[in-house]
Amino acid sequence: MENLLIKNMYDLNETIAAELFEGLDYPWQALPKIGDFIKKLGPSLPKEEYDQIGEDVWIAKSATVFPSAYVHGPAIIGKEAEVRHCAFIRGNAIVGEGAVVGNSTELKNVVLFNKVQVPHYNYVGDSILGYKAHMGAGSITSNVKADKQLVKVHTGREHIETGLKKFGAMLGDNVEVGCNAVLNPGTVIGRESNVYPTSMVRGFVPAKSIFKNTGEIVSKKITE
Repeated sequence: MENLLIKNMYDLNETIAAELFEGLDYPWQALPKIGDFIKKLGPSLPKEEYDQIGEDVWIAKSATVFPSAYVHGPAIIGKEAEVRHCAFIRGNAIVGEGAVVGNSTELKNVVLFNKVQVPHYNYVGDSILGYKAHMGAGSITSNVKADKQLVKVHTGREHIETGLKKFGAMLGDNVEVGCNAVLNPGTVIGRESNVYPTSMVRGFVPAKSIFKNTGEIVSKKITE
């Protein structure tokens, strides 16, 4: 489906991981490649801009990482990023320039584009968050189905096989997710869309839409 293609969801100029997506059609195809990509990219990062902290962990000198945060490799923390109090980065994580990983937020196998904010009590696993995407306090990605079957992306018309057991959410650029929302496995949200607080989201939300409830998705009104 055209709307699910990487080129229609993300500005690849807004991530250090642009090469990760080369040759791929859909963003979730990058998920199994994140760890190896970090191990390849990390040693090539400018030493005047990045420090290697432990095994396979590179942190920009201009980033702020609180002493109580935990960062496990492979991981790259970009320039001017903030990793705040008690954040838990479990590995295979790219945190973009100017991004915020907040208190008690957990990341695992993710790419956060530049300026992403996951600032309060978020779980983000096996997911890709586009430029300036924001997850409200307590919102999470659920990345494994209850029946442990492989995840499919449901668009309403199609059911796309991903071949992945773990797949959280793909958020396009400038997506806003409300507080305490749950993004179920295989959720894809197009650019500039909003999700209401406390929503339970599954499947595909088109670009420039508002997700209110299951079956209630409306287009945004464009005002001049």
